[in-house]
Amino acid sequence: MIRVTLFSREDCHLCEQALVDLQALQEELSFELEIFDVDSNADLRQAYGFEVPVVEVGPYKLKAPFSRQELQITLQAALDRQKHIQSIEQSQIQDVPGSKPWSRADTFTYWFANHYMAIFNLFVLIYVGLPFLAPALMRAGAVKPANAIYRSYSFVCHQLAYRSFFLFGEQGAYPRAAAGVTDLTTFNQATGLSEANTNEALYAARNFVGNPAVGYKIALCERDVAIYGAILAFGLLFVLAGRRLPALPWYLWILIGLAPIGLDGFSQLLSQPPFSFWPYRESTPFLRAFTGALFGFMTAWFGYPLVEVTMAETRQIMARKWLRISGGVGSEAGASFD
Repeated sequence: MIRVTLFSREDCHLCEQALVDLQALQEELSFELEIFDVDSNADLRQAYGFEVPVVEVGPYKLKAPFSRQELQITLQAALDRQKHIQSIEQSQIQDVPGSKPWSRADTFTYWFANHYMAIFNLFVLIYVGLPFLAPALMRAGAVKPANAIYRSYSFVCHQLAYRSFFLFGEQGAYPRAAAGVTDLTTFNQATGLSEANTNEALYAARNFVGNPAVGYKIALCERDVAIYGAILAFGLLFVLAGRRLPALPWYLWILIGLAPIGLDGFSQLLSQPPFSFWPYRESTPFLRAFTGALFGFMTAWFGYPLVEVTMAETRQIMARKWLRISGGVGSEAGASFD
């Protein structure tokens, strides 16, 4: 037997007519009818509040206004589908089996679907925040915990000192002379270390964390700090906007987010040994941070709204399951698992 779900609300003429039509058709066609008041749950109200009445039967959905004939055609299509695809009836016709009780997994799923952005933002905050803690610990003389942070992030970042920001020193960055930043002391001038592309020089630049004169480097490079900082910035903005910002089109993500960082990074990489395809080029701290921030912000703008679509659907499914189990109890019951 198919299950037909009517989403309606009180004092709705179209909803009352849809119910009359469904009850009449129920005498001709064998189906189970369930009715949800969208005003009984915030997620249902957000999903269906401006479209009621809405009738869902398996993968088919009718939104107001619709006629009795359209309703009958839809129900008959669902019945025909059930006959021809018997093996997948339960998974496609019943979103959430009403026979299953509400479990701890359901509680966690609904909680996560409501609070996932807080989890994401907290994770990114910790991930981008710990690298800032390392130079603070070095300045305070806590060398061992600082080095533990540097070592941990060395697995995900090159940590080259001339491509990293510094705290508590004379400058915020010490770029290579090849970067052409005339108003900043170069890495070689500040530290006496070589800026060459030899393995020995690269190893020395990677392991140099700083000193009291030049300050101490952040445990993530300039580009990575900008990427994850921008992801965090958009995540906070997304929450403040009620998670209602539409996803950035993919072509804008490629054009604004991916192209600048790719151009800056690959033009530098391919100009230096062992490639040397064109004249030597070293990017500047500003370009690394700017292109990294564009990439991080646009990537989050492209991805987070798509995640919200999935989470919103999960919230709707779980709300409907709760109402089905609780016998259609109103908002007070729904609030108990929010």
